Amino acid sequence: MKNNKFVAIYQDIADQIQSGAIKPGTKLLSEHELGEKYDASRETIRKALNLLSQNGYIQKVRGKGSIVLDVSKLNFPVSGLISFKELAGKMGKKSRTIVEELHLIKPDDYLRAQLNATTKDEIWKVVRVREIDGEKIILDKDFFNKRWVPSLTKEICEDSIYEYLENELGIHISFAKKEIIVEEPTEEDKKHLDLEGFHNVVIVKNHVYLDDASIFQYTESRHRPDKFRFVNFARRSL
Repeated sequence: MKNNKFVAIYQDIADQIQSGAIKPGTKLLSEHELGEKYDASRETIRKALNLLSQNGYIQKVRGKGSIVLDVSKLNFPVSGLISFKELAGKMGKKSRTIVEELHLIKPDDYLRAQLNATTKDEIWKVVRVREIDGEKIILDKDFFNKRWVPSLTKEICEDSIYEYLENELGIHISFAKKEIIVEEPTEEDKKHLDLEGFHNVVIVKNHVYLDDASIFQYTESRHRPDKFRFVNFARRSL
């Protein structure tokens, strides 16, 4: 038996959960039954189940077995910095970015405070709608200080700004401070997002810094609330 057989079993069960063939709330077959189905040892089955649990597909409940979780929401990492292109690639879903605005502006008092900018600075304003599986569910409003981002094009914004900054400009993006709030949708949200009757949007505000601690980007990423699960990994330290 190959050592990685548990990965194939994990992938088969995960695919069935993602496709809806196995419904949320369903109890998986027992370890013994899964072993017979996949012609695998109990140890191999347990490794597959552990991997399913670690990746949010199932919850092991003592005395009840493994319960399938709702994976219709997309995991959005709270910690870490990830571009939409990278996120869409990890999800394996069909995605599209629509650039609604791209131009230079003079920062108002609010943007100057967010970006530590001066009245002489020029700021790139980029407004993009993110479409996943045909639904417009994210409105990204990005502001970049021109001191660090001298030029942007629609083509770059449709693809990946971070990829351009890191690979073409050699910018070293280091860390971000994030704030998550829930608000009623604005008229702009209603115009650009398929809100489907939802009366709130989840907003992730990002202040993004370079490795010399200079702030070069402020972002408001506005999400339809039913499509995302904001996740983080935390370890207790004593």
